[in-house]
Amino acid sequence: MSHLDSMLRSSLRSAGRLTAALRQARHQPVCGSVPAASQCVLRDFSTNSHDIFNVHKHNPDNNWETPFDFTDDNYEIAAEIVAQFPTNYKASAMIPILDLAQKQNKGWLSLSAMNKVAEVLNVPPIRVYEVATFYTMFNRSKMGKYHVMVCGTTPCMLQGAREIYQTLKQHLGVDYGQTTADGMYTLSEMECMGSCVNAPMIAVADYSGPDARSFKYTYYEDLTPQDAVSIMDDLKAGKTPRVGSQHREKAEPAGAIIDGKWVAKAEGQTTLTWDQPPGPYCRDLTDPPKPPEQAEAKK
Repeated sequence: MSHLDSMLRSSLRSAGRLTAALRQARHQPVCGSVPAASQCVLRDFSTNSHDIFNVHKHNPDNNWETPFDFTDDNYEIAAEIVAQFPTNYKASAMIPILDLAQKQNKGWLSLSAMNKVAEVLNVPPIRVYEVATFYTMFNRSKMGKYHVMVCGTTPCMLQGAREIYQTLKQHLGVDYGQTTADGMYTLSEMECMGSCVNAPMIAVADYSGPDARSFKYTYYEDLTPQDAVSIMDDLKAGKTPRVGSQHREKAEPAGAIIDGKWVAKAEGQTTLTWDQPPGPYCRDLTDPPKPPEQAEAKK
């Protein structure tokens, strides 16, 4: 046996052991640490989606016989969307049509909803399943009235996203991928929401409106753990929480969340309105740059 063959066999054995270990770890029981999730379940996580299982599992709310059809209004919207693409590329409209189906279906895509999208676009259902299972913003299990997503990207983590998650987990009684018993909230994680300067933050999707046009997607920024709890309580009470930053007007340098508390910076409100900024300054850009040898001599 050559040295190369020996190395290859050794690598294959190592890969086999690693695969077996990953399979075993992947299907280990995960026990909830809060009362509403106290039972152990087998989890097969799909990235940061709220969907616990990667595979479809028939249940009373989601099977071949579950009814779904677009409303007349949504058929009109679907036609407008499809009309934006060449007639021989109707499948290019798949993502916006799936989004339309999800909004009509109270925030999630049932098997029947995906099959209807396939019918509208004249594609095999598997093509729709491939897209719906790839993008984590498509939800394939039943959602709560409010889908609460905690930002898990680095700036929010550094500013306290873990504490926001732990507080919401305790307050709502559910973990990521779970829905409260009253059907009010589904809790999950989401990657960058694009407002890093106001970290940490959450986004709340509201699918409770009467039609797809009434869908709402709201950011709540500069959050302390108590801010997050107050927002949940206000939503449940039918109130309208303050949108955006909870402690400043927009993103002006007025302070930051430090150790779970808002710490105001007294001079922050006027940072951008100085008569003369303190520097350092660059050269006058109307003057020609100095030759390299003169710049070096000056040093």
